[in-house]
Amino acid sequence: MNIGVDIRLLARGRAAGIPGYTRELLNYFFSRDDDNSYQLFYNAFSKEPLPSDWLNNARVSVVDRKLPNRLLDFSARLFKTPRIEYFLPEAELIFSPHFNSLATKRPRIITFHDLSFLQFPSFFSRKQLAWHWLQDYRRQAREADGIIAVSEFTKSDLVNLLDVDSKKIRVIPLGVSSEFFPSAGSSASVLTVKQKYHLDKPFLLYLGALEARKNVVAIIQAFSVVSKMKKLSDFNLVLAGRPGFGSKKIFKEAKESGVSDRIIFLHNVLDSERPALYSLARTFIYPSFFEGFGFPPLEAQAAQTPVIGADRTSLVEVLIGSALLVDPWRVGELADAIVALETDSGLRAKIIKAGNENAELFTWSSAANKTLEFFADIYGRR
Repeated sequence: MNIGVDIRLLARGRAAGIPGYTRELLNYFFSRDDDNSYQLFYNAFSKEPLPSDWLNNARVSVVDRKLPNRLLDFSARLFKTPRIEYFLPEAELIFSPHFNSLATKRPRIITFHDLSFLQFPSFFSRKQLAWHWLQDYRRQAREADGIIAVSEFTKSDLVNLLDVDSKKIRVIPLGVSSEFFPSAGSSASVLTVKQKYHLDKPFLLYLGALEARKNVVAIIQAFSVVSKMKKLSDFNLVLAGRPGFGSKKIFKEAKESGVSDRIIFLHNVLDSERPALYSLARTFIYPSFFEGFGFPPLEAQAAQTPVIGADRTSLVEVLIGSALLVDPWRVGELADAIVALETDSGLRAKIIKAGNENAELFTWSSAANKTLEFFADIYGRR
């Protein structure tokens, strides 16, 4: 079977989130899958080069174009043209790692990561909401032959919000990259990262987009409370991530917190530095209002850092029994959880152990194999 994959989302070279998901799966497919061949649609005016082992793989061909993606998306939304098989004529099945994909008459599988833009539209800018509309996600979900949901929570949203037939949804949890486990040894060294960002004092960490839906304001408010305690009087708070929609409120909260001199913003952390940053942190905090899966908490657990998460959405499913879960709307609960991990050594050791064991359950080999099985299942129904 020849599998066509729309990889336009890799153009910016990002390694986290949905691009990271796409790269991890394709790395596994190209190195382990001897039964299928692949045709990739890579389109953008400016894009990062693809890995050389992909380009040199005899079972992989790349269709490289420089067309305006916005025009393609708009045309696909209104006129359902051009179809992706125009660019990938050999493809017998289309895999879309995200619902940002062109129309097709071939059997197609789409991955839906979350429907946060429907549940909490106030967390998104008008431009972001317009982009989601442009993707025509309802039609894509309806017409897809198969849908991958990254969690049971996302599956329930697909059924309840988009009226998708549950029978065509396959839940396939994502994986944690091996580089986040201490034994990997391939990422930037802990000492190098510590010196580069001047992280000489113990710190609490949030790593992710600085957006409203991530509830970073609550982290700042909780830190303002616990920083008055003697046990945490020398702690800093590190907020690592690029500013997104709602970040102005985050910066304002930090400035007015009374502990702004102890809040460190890192906007340009390299992907290779993330494992070291996790392992340096005393506690990783992720009280997000909405997640479809939740990579960062699992990555922190792999790095043997205790995690505090929100008792909402997919985080309950992914972190249950391995992290302290709190109501994201209650700053007091978050502050109490931080204090508990710094004052109760037994609890801390228990959460670290449970977290590391939990992270080991999520592997890319499992995700990739289950995805290949789904490909074969859908292709076999044609």
